[in-house]
Amino acid sequence: MKIEEIEVTIDAQGRVSVQVRGVKGKACLSLTEALEEALGGEVIQREMTAEAHETPTSGVQEVGRVEVGSTKK
Repeated sequence: MKIEEIEVTIDAQGRVSVQVRGVKGKACLSLTEALEEALGGEVIQREMTAEAHETPTSGVQEVGRVEVGSTKK
């Protein structure tokens, strides 16, 4: 069984990066949607990995990294 994980990183300037692992296809977008909205809702950059373009085989999907707007105002 593969592990699905979401890694959230906040840098010193308050920029947030979200990376999904263990997920193929684009289901990762729905996995991170609520988290993106909770962090400000503004996606500055989205990088899709090669796995994001693969067809899911067992309900496990993957995408690259998402950066959302700063949580600092």
